[in-house]
Amino acid sequence: MAFLILHGWENHRPEGHWQRHLHDELVARGELVRYPQLPDADAPRLDEWLAALRTEIAALEGAGPLTVICHSLACALWLRAAQLDPALEADRLLLVAPPAASVIEPTVVGDFAVRPTDAWRTGAREAVLVASDLDPFCPAGAGVEYGALGLPLQLVPGGGHLALNDGFGAWPGVLAWALDGAFPAA
Repeated sequence: MAFLILHGWENHRPEGHWQRHLHDELVARGELVRYPQLPDADAPRLDEWLAALRTEIAALEGAGPLTVICHSLACALWLRAAQLDPALEADRLLLVAPPAASVIEPTVVGDFAVRPTDAWRTGAREAVLVASDLDPFCPAGAGVEYGALGLPLQLVPGGGHLALNDGFGAWPGVLAWALDGAFPAA
């Protein structure tokens, strides 16, 4: 099995972040994991991030079933890539705390904004959406903003943006999902 972990805007893969913990736990179990620092995380450009994503996918080709785990802006990156490239297909996809288009459109990352419809593809055989009811980057809620995708929603009450400063360091639920496809009961 191969894993690709993709971070969001202004994320420099800090020690303590749940994605770093996830990377380390999966590597310790002998899994093949890529957790790249995407270009210019403070002022990302969609074309550069799409190129980096293509490079990472190519590096994992032939390594077995692919699981992609995205946080924040990386969710929009993945969904944009899936619309642009019909051949893009992960076996499993976890979209964590995707931002609302209306929140990011007026920012430096506005070109990443997505407004999914029921015609959108996720680029994965199996996908799950994980979000908080109090995410400042998705105030209407991920169920509203991304509901057209028809994905199962794992709601994390009071979780903010599900980032390190919201208390999401080691996150056993994401590790459990990565290993067996299910979140533990709350």
